[in-house]
Amino acid sequence: MTPRLKLAFLASRNGSAFRAAVEAAGAGRLAADIVLLVSNSAKAPALDFARERGIAHEVINTAADPDAADRQLAEALAASGADWVVLSGYLRRIGPAVLARFPDRILNIHPGPLPAFGGEGMYGRRVHEAVIAAQVPASAVTIHLVDGEYDHGRVLGRWSVPVVAGDTAETLEQRITALEPEVMTRTLIDLAEGRLRVDQAS
Repeated sequence: MTPRLKLAFLASRNGSAFRAAVEAAGAGRLAADIVLLVSNSAKAPALDFARERGIAHEVINTAADPDAADRQLAEALAASGADWVVLSGYLRRIGPAVLARFPDRILNIHPGPLPAFGGEGMYGRRVHEAVIAAQVPASAVTIHLVDGEYDHGRVLGRWSVPVVAGDTAETLEQRITALEPEVMTRTLIDLAEGRLRVDQAS
């Protein structure tokens, strides 16, 4: 029997993928234990959700001393027993201490095709504006591994989202945002059930 995944999540705001994973695990869809939520903001609604569900949670402020926060985050994640770390709208660069503790074990979701619409500064509405401006036929929800560069790690999966006539950055963003939690949940289910292996990433 495949052991259950142990997942830690990082979220700066609502943590929609975190919430979806908790629900999927509770419903038996996802064979995983959610062992920790960490936020860089004490006001993040994701923390309230973690409290309500009895999930261990912590606030690590990255603003004052990013290097110290990186080390603290690495220790907290390791102590949780997590074997995967999932970014759920975490608006900070992952530092070298965390990357060293979890090589090829950190997942992120990007709201556009990579590598064409990624990189430093390409997040949120900016991605959708760039996609619309480029007049490409489709955007994508992309799951990738995290490394030391923004949106650079190996892609594990892409889910195409057509750009339809009359689309604006706002309407495209709404459709992609609605898909993201389920896309991440399906990715985690595939990992848990052995259908997705990191060494097979494209």
